[in-house]
Amino acid sequence: MTQSVVVQVGQCGNQIGCCFWDLALREHAAVNQKGIYDEAISSFFRNVDTRVVGDGGSISKGKICSLKARAVLIDMEEGVVNEILQGPLRDVFDNKQLITDISGSGNNWAVGHKVFGSLYQEQILEKLRKSAEHCDCLQCFFIIHSMGGGTGSGLGTFLLKVLEDEFPEVYRFVTSVYPSGEDDVITSPYNSILAMKELNEHADCVLPIDNQSLFDIISKIDLMVNSGKLGTTVKPKSLVTSSAEALKKQHQKPFDGMNNIVANLLLNLTSSARFEGSLNMDLNEISMNLVPFPQLHYLVSSLTPLYTLADVNIPTRRLDQMFSDAFSKDHQLIRADPKHSLYLACALMVRGNVQVSDLRRNIERLKPSLQFISWNQEGWKTSLCSVPPVGHSHSLLALANNTCVKPTFMELRERFMRLYKKKAHLHHYLQIEGMEESCFAEAVSSVSGLIEEYKQLDATLGTPVEDLPRLSVAV
Repeated sequence: MTQSVVVQVGQCGNQIGCCFWDLALREHAAVNQKGIYDEAISSFFRNVDTRVVGDGGSISKGKICSLKARAVLIDMEEGVVNEILQGPLRDVFDNKQLITDISGSGNNWAVGHKVFGSLYQEQILEKLRKSAEHCDCLQCFFIIHSMGGGTGSGLGTFLLKVLEDEFPEVYRFVTSVYPSGEDDVITSPYNSILAMKELNEHADCVLPIDNQSLFDIISKIDLMVNSGKLGTTVKPKSLVTSSAEALKKQHQKPFDGMNNIVANLLLNLTSSARFEGSLNMDLNEISMNLVPFPQLHYLVSSLTPLYTLADVNIPTRRLDQMFSDAFSKDHQLIRADPKHSLYLACALMVRGNVQVSDLRRNIERLKPSLQFISWNQEGWKTSLCSVPPVGHSHSLLALANNTCVKPTFMELRERFMRLYKKKAHLHHYLQIEGMEESCFAEAVSSVSGLIEEYKQLDATLGTPVEDLPRLSVAV
């Protein structure tokens, strides 16, 4: 069994991380009722004997003593990390896993990347090495960050290069939250484009998440709940309702519910690596099967159900409906329509009591409406994990390597160019040592190159698939 380390960077990264650890503990508590430390729990948690002075002795088998998250928490402000340390999850982390500053990055990528990067590099490396030493078989680093702010985009992408140099064999999965058009950070287009160049070069897989999509999903759940249809109810003190008041105030966004959806995505993504199933998919298989070209490693995710049952009592969708949902626009965690774009590959990660025959039947049913690239017509990767999410009978996570991400990148580039043509706010970046105007030109050129690659693939849409001759076998 392999282990993964979660690195949460910046305010957004740490808030999503907090939701993730909460859901992970709930899930393992529901599955592991005997309180025995097993391989499933070990993938994200260490079992520590707190009576041992210092780092605490790790216990590889037997009763759960004290679980510690395999995580490194980084933020250049103290607020969110302090909240976590004073909240219900305080015992899951200790001070050896935290790096904070008091000044913040001022929504400036250059401050996060150049200033705090060099200032904290050794400290970050030490914490990462420590986390790696506690793993028997470290397979993956999950980086959670946002693209719009300064610490998440700057220090978050600086970290990627550090990981690539220090742990070249360990996969780097990045969950990046992209800003919406109505973002209140004026410099977010600069930060996002500068960060994208680093993602292009140093990540193995990126799961882009769109703030606007998350907000739309939460609004839909709220509408369903308030309409009272289908016996829908929200449970008191749930992660969704904790922000229900925010929906009533137009200027606030229900971040708790939005973060919960991303946390749920990560939980489902790793389920096959944590639990038994008739068709397991390891994390390295995602990168191996879904990324045909190094830079085209952006995977569009869709999830059904979108919420955890700890939050909302909405009647479970039938299995076939669930597969249809996963390919509909409403369930994408980024504003995109993969159905009308080109698939390079697609992975379906199913949890619960589902048979291989159900998987095959639904793939055959959906296949005619999806356009796969000519050289990968059978580009499906599937996994079946027997442990469903808490309170559900089954769930499905679809990961698509699809050209539908192109409009998101084009829109971001457009917003970047609107600022850059006027040289607006540029001086804030150029006064940072090591930051030059050429950094902006290189970053936008890197993103344009990525968009061009997607355009070339899109140009093959609708071309007939040749039935290539096969070798005839003599009988």
